[in-house]
Amino acid sequence: MPGVRLILALHNHQPVGNFGGVFEAAYRDSYLPFLDVLESYPEIPFALHTSGPLLEWLVAHRPEYVGRVRAMASRGQIEILGGGFYEPILTMIPHRDRVGQIRGYAEHLRELFSTPIRGMWTPERVWEQHLVAAIAEAGMEYTILDDFHFRRAGMGGDDLLGYYLTEDEGKLLKIFPGSERLRYLVPFHEPHDTYIYLRELAARRPGCTVVYADDGEKFGSWPDTFGPVYTDGWLRRFCDMIAANRDWLTATTFAATVDATVPMGKVYLPDASYREMTEWALPPSTLADYERVVAETRDHDVARRLRPFVGAGGYWRNFKAKYAETDEMYARMLGISARLAASGSADAAGLAEARDQLYRGQCNCAYWHGSFGGLYLPHLRSAIYSHLIRAENALDAAEGKASPRASIEAGDYNHDARREVRLENDRLVAFFRPAMGGHLYELDHRRTATNVLATLDRRPEAYHAAVAEAASGGSTRGAHGPIILKGEGLGRRLVYDRYPRKALVDHFLDPGATLGDLVAGVDIERGDFVGGTYAATLHRADGRASLAMTRIGRAGGHTLDLRKEISISADRDGLEVLYALDGLMADVATRFSVEFNIAALAGDAPDRYYADADGARLGPLRSTLDLAGARGVSLTDEWLGLRVALGWSRPADLWCVPVETVSQSESGFEGVYQSSAIFPIWDVVADESGHWEVRIDWSLGEVVRA
Repeated sequence: MPGVRLILALHNHQPVGNFGGVFEAAYRDSYLPFLDVLESYPEIPFALHTSGPLLEWLVAHRPEYVGRVRAMASRGQIEILGGGFYEPILTMIPHRDRVGQIRGYAEHLRELFSTPIRGMWTPERVWEQHLVAAIAEAGMEYTILDDFHFRRAGMGGDDLLGYYLTEDEGKLLKIFPGSERLRYLVPFHEPHDTYIYLRELAARRPGCTVVYADDGEKFGSWPDTFGPVYTDGWLRRFCDMIAANRDWLTATTFAATVDATVPMGKVYLPDASYREMTEWALPPSTLADYERVVAETRDHDVARRLRPFVGAGGYWRNFKAKYAETDEMYARMLGISARLAASGSADAAGLAEARDQLYRGQCNCAYWHGSFGGLYLPHLRSAIYSHLIRAENALDAAEGKASPRASIEAGDYNHDARREVRLENDRLVAFFRPAMGGHLYELDHRRTATNVLATLDRRPEAYHAAVAEAASGGSTRGAHGPIILKGEGLGRRLVYDRYPRKALVDHFLDPGATLGDLVAGVDIERGDFVGGTYAATLHRADGRASLAMTRIGRAGGHTLDLRKEISISADRDGLEVLYALDGLMADVATRFSVEFNIAALAGDAPDRYYADADGARLGPLRSTLDLAGARGVSLTDEWLGLRVALGWSRPADLWCVPVETVSQSESGFEGVYQSSAIFPIWDVVADESGHWEVRIDWSLGEVVRA
């Protein structure tokens, strides 16, 4: 066939846990108006991938849209693409879950749209060659990656105008390269620019195939796109351009192309994603250097010619090294997947529920960060944990685990070659790291399916230098365009943590330190306990389990012995914590504090608030508090239906501060409330033996939703 085959493929996605208003806005601004336009051009077929979380929302809230897509698919205008049900990064999840998610979603789509599902969208185009086996095993014939993947394999130019076969363990898969050139033309340049590009291809390589494959949200939902695309008629002009040139330009689908043409050959692709993703996976300092080098060499001819032969960017899996929080979610997910695979329960319905919740907890967006909030959005991280907790609850029920109960186990739960400790009953699950400060790094309230330690550390990002400069009145342009600051005081929030923002973090503070010092990021630590290694001892008894952790360390230039013992009972939603200090010197001032970071609760709302030990409200959770003689504090989120209360046996000064990060999104840079940091502080006075202790009661209870 002379001319050009043009495949238009849209990927519409909203993550698990996103706000309903975001779904609605994207539907209003992108999904619906795009369909309205394309429906009036029945001669222009296209491929559509809708992720599982979004499709479920559409079925529940906009069934008429689903019906229209079904009708367009039945007449051949839309090719429905499959993929992982809940949009997981396929390289991140076990083979069994890859096959299960892809196969399960294909079956769901076939039933809903009454059409064959032959091809699939690869989430974030994150690719490793071994994925071929799982994708083929799940019944898919083809997928779409970026031409960037093919360039990394040494291909380019006309080599990218078709599709290829690839293979793993004897299983075959067809792969289409999506055009980066088209990704940057559509919809940001006039349709005539796309016409010129396609006309050049038709003259140079008649009969070729070129693929545009990208996010559907670019058509209306991305900032400043709705007006040009719809109000100013860009999309209609684009469709008119295609319709007016049908003598040489054929809009088609992947299925039709596979059925009518042969592969251009066989290829094996290196580990890659789209170009920008590989850049975001780099460490911050390396990414900053990389961006400078790219900017400095952008207009150099030698650099342009060399670029295809130089491995650019990083490797997606290194998000798990770049962000400890990603690794924590990943490890938790793997543990539940392994337990599900090993379960011998005969309760098929219970196992199906556990599998569904596990798959939801594998949704990719909260596991990485780039130009989008992703990991930096607390509600997305909390949603991942919520589904993983529900999966574990379903497994417990399916396996008939007795309750009430209390248990304790040790193992390498986070895959760091060290042993962690798991303390649980039928109401709570707690994970501790003796080798890292004896921290409590996950605390799950099972009834509300909430991890109140779904925190995020404040750390440098490559874009922070540009934010700091713009905030101080300097340049408002960065490497990728204008610097838009959403909110005041972002420069003051560029404070970085020296240790993980978890719980039971043991501090010995400078006696003269103030709350202002803490907020400003001044180093007020005078001990070596924060990240030190603790020895751990596990205790079990009827209806009770406890973990004792000890460390001999330095504080204020002196040696002392710290012991903390955490106990859980079968009959309550809480932990009992005993701190004991020995070896104290009577004539040495010792200021001791235990830090708790509470996350998963909203910072700004009238039904999310602090209260004192008597229940008097102290302000929203984003407040900064400086109280003397406090006996305890509670944090309540009535919407979530959870109250977290801390009480201690000795009155303490109390500092409470919001932990806020500065992150980038499609619309600019913004401050994000991540958690509330709570510091009860004691001026320790030892007895004659050099001993001092305090008991802390930590309870998590349900409250009536407002």
